[in-house]
Amino acid sequence: MTEESRPFWTGGFDNALRIHRCRSCGKWFHPPVGACFRCRSRDVGPEQTSGRARVAAYTVNHHPWFEAFPPPYVIAAVELEEQPDVRLTTCLVDCEVEQVQVGMAVEVAFDLQDDVALPFFRPVTA
Repeated sequence: MTEESRPFWTGGFDNALRIHRCRSCGKWFHPPVGACFRCRSRDVGPEQTSGRARVAAYTVNHHPWFEAFPPPYVIAAVELEEQPDVRLTTCLVDCEVEQVQVGMAVEVAFDLQDDVALPFFRPVTA
């Protein structure tokens, strides 16, 4: 974890998905760095998003890589509601593998660990 990435990795403790945004051009970007790759402004920082996204692509893992993640489980690229060209790679939770579809609306659901809050996503319920 770096100082730039800390708000992303710890935002879930406040139930907030924080993504870097340029204050000059208004564009969001991830992963967090010290300058906007579009306009080169250094006036950037983390801002809270809605936590909503859509599944852009996914795959189903069937191999038991990690004890904490028994297969099958879905690894997905989700695009943020605020700006669809900003994508996060994540796991989908609280849904059956067969239910997942490209375009499916999802919302952040944090998996709180000791010092990080992992942003997973689940189907939108309301």
